[in-house]
Amino acid sequence: MKLMEGKAGLVTGAGSGIGQATAIAFAREGAKVIVSDINEENGNETVKLIKEAGGKAEFFKCDISDEEQVKALVYTTVSTYGKLDFAHNNAGYNGKFVPLGEIESSTWDQVMKINLYGTFYCMKHEINAMLQTGGGAIVNTASGAGVIGVANNGPYNAVKFGIVGLTRNAAMDYGTKGIRVNALAPGATMSPMMKNAFEQNSGTTEFEENVLAGIPMGKLAEPEDQGNAVVWLCSEQARMITGITLPVDGGYLAGKK
Repeated sequence: MKLMEGKAGLVTGAGSGIGQATAIAFAREGAKVIVSDINEENGNETVKLIKEAGGKAEFFKCDISDEEQVKALVYTTVSTYGKLDFAHNNAGYNGKFVPLGEIESSTWDQVMKINLYGTFYCMKHEINAMLQTGGGAIVNTASGAGVIGVANNGPYNAVKFGIVGLTRNAAMDYGTKGIRVNALAPGATMSPMMKNAFEQNSGTTEFEENVLAGIPMGKLAEPEDQGNAVVWLCSEQARMITGITLPVDGGYLAGKK
């Protein structure tokens, strides 16, 4: 039997990268998936890939920084599939790589609104939907930057620590209600966000080489590595796991305090 047979849920930021890989992995394991993204063309491409492989998915455009849109996303998932068994809150924005004293307040606000507020909006409405049907599993995309400090990336560092905190809080609040909440801490992964980081640091001496040098396994993760971990965390095989932050990073955090 497939890991997510008979389950239904949603993935945000599912138009590309980790979100796309996760949505495809859920469908491959038998789940029905609402694919959500702010980019309609990319989101529909993910749905197309799922359907071509024999899976079930529908697209819903959503800007997670708008609570009303998030509320509509969750409502649509439940009205389409009858329940919300799982959710991967993955959509995010990494801002700009500059020292703290050079950060524009508008950039800080944008990173906070999309990443932290957006994750909160998603969790709030997903939890309330899951309470109506006996529980479920949520995975929030955090980061290694939610576990250790990262130079020149203050807003992103702050929001990812915040997501780890929200994850632990919700796990404690709803453990007896049948809702498990965990976080994924992707390491350097060949996704659009990682490509953006490389582009922003193209003038920094040996930036890519330094990234690779910090990974004991010596290579970047693929989006599929992250997606497979998310699906497992949402499956019954992980039924006693809640409140953790799971690094999928080739060992990057292994030697860090």
